[in-house]
Amino acid sequence: MDKIDHVLVVDDDRGIRELVGDYLEKNGMRVSLAANGREMRQVLEGGAPDLIVLDLMLPGEDGLVLCRDLRAGKHRATPVLMLTARGEETDRIVGLEMGADDYLAKPFAVRELLARVRAVLRRTRMLPPGMQVTETANMLAFGDWRLDTTARHLLDSEGMMVSLSGAEYRLLRVFLDHPQRVLTRDQLLNLTQGRQADAFDRSIDLLVSRLRQRLRDVAREPRYIKTLRSEGYVFSAAVTAVDGPGQ
Repeated sequence: MDKIDHVLVVDDDRGIRELVGDYLEKNGMRVSLAANGREMRQVLEGGAPDLIVLDLMLPGEDGLVLCRDLRAGKHRATPVLMLTARGEETDRIVGLEMGADDYLAKPFAVRELLARVRAVLRRTRMLPPGMQVTETANMLAFGDWRLDTTARHLLDSEGMMVSLSGAEYRLLRVFLDHPQRVLTRDQLLNLTQGRQADAFDRSIDLLVSRLRQRLRDVAREPRYIKTLRSEGYVFSAAVTAVDGPGQ
């Protein structure tokens, strides 16, 4: 029997909560509802959902604060779809900086929400369509780092774990699977987030900046991720498969 996806919907608007919940349930998903951060944490105590639909404009702790807390805790790998009331570029950028995997502006069609939920879940569970994995090993080494592709842990030279959000992991995995290859911003956006870029979309640049911080990579003299003006990015370090957990 196929696993039923569990989606947690966090929105202070009861009408939106119930509308989204009913629609997702009618399309074969299990749904939990929460009106605020406190109720969200109560649901999380019972186990991690497969995805969280999180409203940005919540009373008290807003969606940005909750998303940041999720990324800093044990639920850091749980994908988050952020709902924004205004759809402003600034809101989208800040949400993505905090670790959201995708965003959707209100008002929205529930069919689009369902499509985005399914797309995020699909990307979370597998490499993007058309990607060919360079190595089948579950530990990839580059420079001073190792990536455990089973546990999705980034380990430094001393074996200390560095937390990655779902979006950061997917971007790093794309780079590691395609080292020394120029990847455009449009390609990276499509491969990591499943959508085409618009003319003013800065989300990939922000995600690259976040990943550089995780890798302690200096943008002016990068060791790993180099920017090619008017072209995109290239992962310049050599990548090798090494023995690791589970081998």
